[in-house]
Amino acid sequence: MSSNHVITLAVDAMGGDFAPAAVCDGVEAAILADPLLRVMLVGAAEVVEPFARTHDRVEAVVTTQVVEMGEHAASIVRGKPDSSIVVGCRLVKEGRADGFFSAGNTGAAMSAATLVIGRIPGVQRPAIATVLPTAGAPCVMLDVGANADCKPEYLAQFAVMGSAYAKAALGITAPRVGLLNIGEEPAKGSQLAQETYRLLDGTDGFMGNVEGRDIPAGTVDVVVTDGFTGNVALKLMEGMSKQLLAQFKAALMSSPVNKVAAAVLKPSLNALRDKLDPDSHGAAPLLGINGLALIGHGSSGPRAVASALRVGAVAVRAGLVESIAAAMRS
Repeated sequence: MSSNHVITLAVDAMGGDFAPAAVCDGVEAAILADPLLRVMLVGAAEVVEPFARTHDRVEAVVTTQVVEMGEHAASIVRGKPDSSIVVGCRLVKEGRADGFFSAGNTGAAMSAATLVIGRIPGVQRPAIATVLPTAGAPCVMLDVGANADCKPEYLAQFAVMGSAYAKAALGITAPRVGLLNIGEEPAKGSQLAQETYRLLDGTDGFMGNVEGRDIPAGTVDVVVTDGFTGNVALKLMEGMSKQLLAQFKAALMSSPVNKVAAAVLKPSLNALRDKLDPDSHGAAPLLGINGLALIGHGSSGPRAVASALRVGAVAVRAGLVESIAAAMRS
């Protein structure tokens, strides 16, 4: 798709711990930053209609049901067909929106995207992919939560979809793929890891097993694992980054001399903070869906929402879904 093409993203106004205020603020920031972005804001009339009246490129889509954060995902599509999550996915399915973003109930968003939008032909299980900061260029890790239990065939497909994402969204022409394991040798790890290694061995870009320490080092561009392990690794990295930055800040503020040094280092420290901040990407795409579905943190603030819509526009313009479909066919 052309870079000067208007992109339309459906946004769940009701999803997230700080919705609807944080979502509306994020949408406002996103459309100010991207003059070719349109938003279909989906949610309660008292939220979406006043906002749309004061923003030219925002269309209100009124719904009458809300999915709560703690609701069971399996019953959402049938039980709440007029919820903002289900309607947002339906807009993508009908071709009225190029993609959908929600910071609401993750399970409900995944379920609605899978059942309403549908999977790309050949995809056995969709996977949530996230972009992680490394010592070099960012890397893609998947799955980070959609599939706690996996078969080797799922992980082999994750490698294909993750490579397509790295090419389309990050501009990496020949992604290096690694299988997350407890050692580098092919015979290391669980039965799942060993069988997946055999499936991936010899495929384009496969570099072999990688360990947890290799992720922040940027050893590979795509890290493949099951959703349970990936989610644990992701949360560990996010928590560790947050704590290290907090402790570093405390050390710099601990004495007058250190405060002087902090003032000198401030631009570099701010750049490092932004690099490590998960809000800089804002959302993780559910790869394998026959349309763009972006899943945000429940704690998403305005910056995270704006970043998610920016990432969504980049993915649509790069033809992410089409690239994954082509990769699956080949």
